[in-house]
Amino acid sequence: MARMTWNFSAEHVDTPDATALRRDYFGDVAGRYFGRVLAEDEYDEDMIDDGLGLLAPPTGAFLVGRYEGKAAACGGIVLLDGDRAELTRVFLRPAFRGLGGADLLMTGLEDAARALGARRMVLNTRLDLVEARALYVRHGYGEIPAYCSGPYMEIWYGREL
Repeated sequence: MARMTWNFSAEHVDTPDATALRRDYFGDVAGRYFGRVLAEDEYDEDMIDDGLGLLAPPTGAFLVGRYEGKAAACGGIVLLDGDRAELTRVFLRPAFRGLGGADLLMTGLEDAARALGARRMVLNTRLDLVEARALYVRHGYGEIPAYCSGPYMEIWYGREL
């Protein structure tokens, strides 16, 4: 039997696969926040597309992960200053969780941040996103003081790259 493999690559945020993954990410995190599945007409395109222009060199990167050729994961980084990059939109579709993709995605995002000159990675998330928080801690991220504020930010993490 052939071994299943992941493939991660930088991709523009508006390709069909990247767009679908971003929408699924938003649906997942917003749905958890509201405690229900969101209807398609509840998606706010401005929120989904917020800051996307920064997710490409020289200010950032966006990675898409494919498992057996199927778009399965995504994540982005944005340079905040000369030393720090922010991790954002980290997501694996539920059907692909538990297959090792999250760890490969994190490694790819950290490598992309280093390639852009970052020496530290930071992120913010919510307390209810327990799987994401466990992933970050497993990769050496520790809780840090808030470096930004917003309505969906409850905990901040960081680590040296």
